Amino acid sequence: MQLEKTYNPAAIEDKLYQKWLDNKYFHAEVDRSKKPFTIVIPPPNITGQLHMGHALDNTLQDILIRSKRMQGYNALWQPGTDHASIATEVKILEKMKEEGISKKDLGREAFLERAWDWKKEYGGRIISQLKKLGSSCDWDRERFTMDEGCNKAVEEVFVRLHEKGLIYKGARIINWCPVCKTSISDAEVEYEDQAGHFWHINYPVEGSDEMVEIATTRPETMLGDTAVAVHPDDERYKHLIGKNVILPIVNKTIPVVADEYVDKEFGTGVVKITPAHDPNDFEVGKRHNLEQINIMNDDATINENGGKYAGMDRYEAREAIVNELKELGLLVRIEDYNHNVGTHDRCKTTVEPLIKQQWFVKMEELAKPAIEALKKGDLKFVPERFDKTYLHWLENIRDWCISRQLWWGHRIPAYYCEDCGEIMVARKADAPHTCSKCGSTHIVQDEDTLDTWFSSALWPFSTLGWPDKTEDLDYFYPTNVLVTGYDIIFFWVIRMVFSGLEHMGEVPFDTVLIHGLVRDSQGRKMSKSLGNGIDPLEVIDKYGADALRFTLVTGNAPGNDMRFYWERVEASRNFANKVWNASRFMLMNFEQAEEAGISIDHVTLDDLTQADKWILSKANTLAKDVTANMDKYELGIAVQKLYDFIWEEFCDWYIEMVKPRLYNNEDQTKAAALWTLKTVLIQALKLLHPYMPFITEEIFCNVQDEEESIMISSWPEFKEEWNFEADELAVETIKEAVRGIRNVRTSMNVPPSKKAKVIIVSENEEIQRIFENGKVFFATLAYASEVVIQSDETGIEKDAVSTVIHQAVIYMPFAELVDIAEEKARLEKEVDKLHKEIARASGMLNNPNFVSKAPEAKIQAERDKLEKYTQMLKQVEERLEALKG
Repeated sequence: MQLEKTYNPAAIEDKLYQKWLDNKYFHAEVDRSKKPFTIVIPPPNITGQLHMGHALDNTLQDILIRSKRMQGYNALWQPGTDHASIATEVKILEKMKEEGISKKDLGREAFLERAWDWKKEYGGRIISQLKKLGSSCDWDRERFTMDEGCNKAVEEVFVRLHEKGLIYKGARIINWCPVCKTSISDAEVEYEDQAGHFWHINYPVEGSDEMVEIATTRPETMLGDTAVAVHPDDERYKHLIGKNVILPIVNKTIPVVADEYVDKEFGTGVVKITPAHDPNDFEVGKRHNLEQINIMNDDATINENGGKYAGMDRYEAREAIVNELKELGLLVRIEDYNHNVGTHDRCKTTVEPLIKQQWFVKMEELAKPAIEALKKGDLKFVPERFDKTYLHWLENIRDWCISRQLWWGHRIPAYYCEDCGEIMVARKADAPHTCSKCGSTHIVQDEDTLDTWFSSALWPFSTLGWPDKTEDLDYFYPTNVLVTGYDIIFFWVIRMVFSGLEHMGEVPFDTVLIHGLVRDSQGRKMSKSLGNGIDPLEVIDKYGADALRFTLVTGNAPGNDMRFYWERVEASRNFANKVWNASRFMLMNFEQAEEAGISIDHVTLDDLTQADKWILSKANTLAKDVTANMDKYELGIAVQKLYDFIWEEFCDWYIEMVKPRLYNNEDQTKAAALWTLKTVLIQALKLLHPYMPFITEEIFCNVQDEEESIMISSWPEFKEEWNFEADELAVETIKEAVRGIRNVRTSMNVPPSKKAKVIIVSENEEIQRIFENGKVFFATLAYASEVVIQSDETGIEKDAVSTVIHQAVIYMPFAELVDIAEEKARLEKEVDKLHKEIARASGMLNNPNFVSKAPEAKIQAERDKLEKYTQMLKQVEERLEALKG
């Protein structure tokens, strides 16, 4: 059993990960004798490469799954990847563009062959990177959102919801991306503040000289206006209700309608209504039976309904229309206006609201149980403040547009009769060959695919075998905790919740642990455009996966963003080195003890010294505290407690305390010291394992041979017999004394090599007993040549220096700390130096030129220096006087 001299992550990480895989430690099978604990991975896109967000998300999941596995749960971490329809299709099209090939050139089947080849080539890349991070997923169960089982689940859900009347096809306003040429859901629209304009335009009232002024941010859409609206109670315009206005440029009459949607206080109180190009106008149009005129092609050029502007790009048409309005004298004014503009989150193109025939999911009925689940407590968010985000989305939800004009994805299981237009929805196995209405055999399947989130919404149960009633589904569902970022609460979390409730009758998980973003050291979001992204694999290559994981969780609070600093990774690596070196120190001492015939086999708790009981009791409490923090998902707090215990209590205090016993084969308590070292180290390694799996496994397998892996060892639990409160209190008293002595020595520049007598004065018998019992290690830590314990100040010289602790005063003879002649000479030099500094500062402050011309800050700085030097001189002269006396 031995550890290399220096800790080298690269030498152990791949080897250990392979060992875990070979032994199938990550694999979970149904076992009714154990309680299951399940996490489903947020499936990364097959286009993806590991970034810091993935690293954080998967580190948090791995910490939870590893700790639960050790706690005796049958822990399943279900992995897989997402087909990511738009993202993947865009990547494939970019590659095809370089080759000079278009989608049309290839055709659907050949394009899909390319997409599957892409998946083969790049789909596994992110999985291998997650393995580098140490993720203990059950890779035997790896799934893909377009594999056969998931496809079957998607088809089943579509058919069932359609049968219930919850999926329908209709012409509604949707978000349209003119670059990707597909519909996108509300959640995929990012709103950003952009500088724009309000164009104020006069619409003439038919049969009069009157004009009504409207204001719009999109003048080009006036080509599709079918009314203007005013508020029914607006006194200014009541006389116009029911009349017509003339639509400029188009020169046709459109009605003035009264609708409460209009805000009397905003703008002019008159609103142009374009039902085919604005969601609110669409609703107004339905209420007043207005015509819907779409004036735009799929690429955002003006179509034939735009007359002479047909063929122009939307912004080109905007400019031409504004110029024509100027010429007609109908442009009142242009006002600068900052407004929220919807852009596609993938390609950043400004989205156009358009009326399109699309497939939708009716959301009202599905949203209600999802709202109720949170209110009843079946579902909870950590932190709780994200309840509001969840409820806001659900309470204001609109029907979900699920069809996408893409080829890569789950094809919609709807079939059309080319002769009579009948729509038939069916599972693939039951795909119709003849029309159910007219008997025609001219049947074609819908060309569109489903929104990516339609399939990932089913992830917690589709991966366990649904719609079949499998053992896995019965045992592992519902899952326990979902770990994800706050940016996909609407995209994914909400959809999984209502899907789980609708198809399984239960929430898919009871807890949603939300984490924030990993930002750069300046607090900026990591992005390609800023060039500030940090590759987790680069960090792993340089410092090891454990250091990266430890950095990502240290100081991390649920829901909060965190900043990434290279210095913090170095600090995490240094901590790993500290653990490694402490373990090597222990192993070397075991080796020497073995040579001397000393064994720990028969050590009992009665053999332990005060110091041993102190550290054992501390480790015992640590297990209880860390477990409690982890159960509350306070992983950052738990890891800080581990860090403090290992670095300070165990390495800096306990190891120093036991050195005199370890170096002395005659010491009767040496075996107890070795037993305690090993017991406490193993306890700490187990608690640290979920955070730093590799280093803890390597050390664990070298310091003991009872168990083959720390991964499957048992989690430390609080033991009443290891609870030594009195000994904890005693050692804390000694530590307080040591800190006081060290402070005194530091203030007097006494080097650690210079030992001095230490006298403990206390009338309290318990305090005397504490220092008597701890004499051996106290002497080492306090740099004491001798430790004397007495009840009064008898024999203590007047010049002895002292420090005070509770119920005791500690003295050290001055002469033993300092060479008096040397100290006098040093202080006299200090006095000369301070006199010169005082003279210099006084001279400057007495110089009228300096005082009148120098900046006030500079003058104040000199005054502060003078005050400081004068005070220092007084202290040095007092010490010098005391030495001479």
